Amino acid sequence: MTLIAQISDLHVQVADDRAYGVVDTNALVANAITHINDLNPQPDLVIATGDLVHQGTEAEYEQLKIILSQLNAPIYLLPGNHDCRESLKQVFSHHTYLPHHHLGHLSYTLEDYPVRMILLDTTIPGKGSGLVDAGRLAWLEAQLNADTTKSTILFMHHPPFPTGITMMDNIGLEGRTELENLIRHHPQIVRVSCGHLHRSIHCQWAGTTASTQSSLVHQVVLDLQPDAAGTFVMEPAAYQLHLWHQDILVSHTVYVGEFTGPFPFSDPKKRRNAPVI
Repeated sequence: MTLIAQISDLHVQVADDRAYGVVDTNALVANAITHINDLNPQPDLVIATGDLVHQGTEAEYEQLKIILSQLNAPIYLLPGNHDCRESLKQVFSHHTYLPHHHLGHLSYTLEDYPVRMILLDTTIPGKGSGLVDAGRLAWLEAQLNADTTKSTILFMHHPPFPTGITMMDNIGLEGRTELENLIRHHPQIVRVSCGHLHRSIHCQWAGTTASTQSSLVHQVVLDLQPDAAGTFVMEPAAYQLHLWHQDILVSHTVYVGEFTGPFPFSDPKKRRNAPVI
């Protein structure tokens, strides 16, 4: 059994700053870290699928490092469109899994778990949209061809499918047709799991399931009108908990916060009248 906590779109900032003048992202991310640390059983690892910080500055990554240091489980980082690869590598130089190749992207593979995990960097410096170009496609194909039998999860920031949320689709993934053609030839891929959308969305795609997940901070408003303006809402923060067990991947959405319960599934009046055993 392998338990993977996937967090995404943290948008951590320097102390006392708020995203868009509203969202105290640092406090929300810290709350989520506490929530993950309280899980029983504990996740074997945590994967963060991009937009780790808000502006891509070294000062923000230093703040991120402080917050993430509270995690009990090992964490693996992937950049999103708000991130800066150079600053990320500079501040997290102790994260030795981050690649030192000069391919222009921070993609890597985790082989030491019962399920294989490929983290594909889809970011384009200075742009909100993502890209799987010929170089990244060739790198991914080489990783997949290296082991065609072991079940594999592909993690990315940008999802490879349109969602119907116009603002986010306008900064979607370029090269997704070529990516789809590759994925269809690799049935060992059991999930393509992404961030970016600040919503939980699932889609049958390329012969597998592709999904996005909620943010640890603010969520994108669900508005499917073609001319909808991009807005966000303070719906509950959430993350994904992926359970790999008996060659099946089961994913749970976990909401961060204090909620009433748990309550038993029985009528308290009937419980009072029940015979004493």
